[in-house]
Amino acid sequence: MFDSLSGKFSDVFDKLRRRGSLNEADVSDALREIRLALLDADVALPVVRDFIARVRERAVGAEVLRSVSPGQMVVKIVNDALVDALGGTAVPLNLAAPAPIPILMVGLQGSGKTTTSGKIALRLRTRERRKILLASLDTQRPAAQQQLEQLAQRAQVTSLPIIAGQTPMQIAQRAMDTARREIYDVVILDTAGRLSIDLTLMEEVKAIRFAVNPVETLLVVDAMTGQDAVATATAFNEALGITGIVMTRLDGDSRGGAALSMRAVTGAPIKLVGTGEKLDALDNFDPERVAGRILGMGDIVGLVERAAENIDQAEAEKLAKKMAKGKFDLEDYASQLKQIAKMGSLSGILGMLPGVGKIKKQLEDANLETTMFKRHAAIIGSMTIAERRNPDLLKASRKKRVAAGSGTSVQEVNKLLKQFEEMSTMMKRMNKMGGQAAMMRQMQAAMSGQGPRGGRRPF
Repeated sequence: MFDSLSGKFSDVFDKLRRRGSLNEADVSDALREIRLALLDADVALPVVRDFIARVRERAVGAEVLRSVSPGQMVVKIVNDALVDALGGTAVPLNLAAPAPIPILMVGLQGSGKTTTSGKIALRLRTRERRKILLASLDTQRPAAQQQLEQLAQRAQVTSLPIIAGQTPMQIAQRAMDTARREIYDVVILDTAGRLSIDLTLMEEVKAIRFAVNPVETLLVVDAMTGQDAVATATAFNEALGITGIVMTRLDGDSRGGAALSMRAVTGAPIKLVGTGEKLDALDNFDPERVAGRILGMGDIVGLVERAAENIDQAEAEKLAKKMAKGKFDLEDYASQLKQIAKMGSLSGILGMLPGVGKIKKQLEDANLETTMFKRHAAIIGSMTIAERRNPDLLKASRKKRVAAGSGTSVQEVNKLLKQFEEMSTMMKRMNKMGGQAAMMRQMQAAMSGQGPRGGRRPF
């Protein structure tokens, strides 16, 4: 996400940093390029105007132009303005209310509302240890209620039994009665959507909102629709007074203009973002971290959190001990690949590392993606235990057998073995230098939450 905007901002700031001093004309030129970059990213025009005005007011001051590193000061000012535009601080879901807590999901058809309901249910069950009831109020779309029922099964939460012929209002009231009677913590009500905003849709949702008095009214919008998403959010907010926004398909939106416009236009915070199709692909929206990613500073805190959620710590500690002793075989390599694959696409991981923005495209062109991990895992899986523990056994005939068994070529087997050999050599060198043990301790500290929490590079 934000790849296009991040690349253009990076070019602007590189020019500023190369200058030992700045004058007002230099800042004006940079702001002109930033303005064009924001407009090209589909940010709403009023938001762009306000953003540029705030940056200009601070960037042309004597404190900046006469500072030791004026280019870096301008970057900090832009960063602060981005954080403000995105909402300032992260706003979590409001669960500080008596149970059962109603959460009303609203939005247009096709925005990912039903899937997001399942994602939130899984998140609240696993992270907050809440007892969740999912209820579909969508009697318009064929099989919508059955879809939510299947998502509930995948998330291992309860779905309200379907009773044919009931109206959305009757379903909502039955869901709340069931939740009170059977002591549920949270009730997620998935309302019907339409292909476009219409009076019937709004009146139906208004009536349900009045009846259940939800603690959260979450609008689900598709980031890929750009400024249409902003218009949708404005209409729903005016009609319902939404408490938060969930943006889906943000991983597929390279421009990010909708996210940058949303808070300024509606006043409602973006609380969660969908980052993939899997049921656990839902992240908190943190303005500081997002601003850091746009400006190429990465999101180390987010990366550590994702690793902590997906990586088996016992397995990681076992691997660390073997690496510290200079022992590392193909079984360990395969285990490492599985752990990385759990964290999502490699391009997504790269986007969270500081300073990778400029080389990210080249790395993507090199096909360093999860498909490569799967091929390597298949190759290793076709080897015998003895071959995994001692790769030197893999001569020509054995390589042919492994290639045939994994559906790959001998060349790919050779490439894997070469990469593994280079990795092993590097680890042995680090071990001799005494650096690996320290590195592994740092990794383990980060995984256990004891490491530094600062996700952004100091200015």
